[in-house]
Amino acid sequence: MIDYLRIQKIIHWLMAIIIMLDLNVAQKFGGDMELLDRLESRVDHATAGMIVTFLFILRLVLRYKYGAPSLPSQMPDWQQTMAKVGHYGLYFLMGLLIISGITAANFTADPIVVFGSINLSSEVNNTFMFDYVRKVHEFATNAIIVLIIVHIAAAIYHHFIMRDNTTRNMLKFWTRSTD
Repeated sequence: MIDYLRIQKIIHWLMAIIIMLDLNVAQKFGGDMELLDRLESRVDHATAGMIVTFLFILRLVLRYKYGAPSLPSQMPDWQQTMAKVGHYGLYFLMGLLIISGITAANFTADPIVVFGSINLSSEVNNTFMFDYVRKVHEFATNAIIVLIIVHIAAAIYHHFIMRDNTTRNMLKFWTRSTD
């Protein structure tokens, strides 16, 4: 059975941490904020999004080139199907969040400068398009939160109930040689 490469596991966990932190930053948008705080939060959110974008592309390339481990043989067919649907759903929603986030940023009048030099905004205020794309972004955000919860629940199920190596393999970064 093949295993994920160490770099694939590191990217998985880096993305998980950054996405969780970014979801926390994004929650601030729903409340009342001073304009400067809102702009700063947008920059933080967009910067995290751009880092995730880079990691996502790298993750897809590595997944295409090296594949993924097969699912446990004792796993029922319906669980295998749901695992595949869940993983492809996460990939789809991450891609949708990236595209809708960059597109929404493009329709804002205020600059959103990431890494101190890249302005994602066209600085042309198109409220209609911004609101439309933002609704798509919010839907994808809520949907990915649900899939993340299901993903974590499945990992806990495999670790504590099934006691197979599915979760343990994603937590193990270095292996000892048995020489």
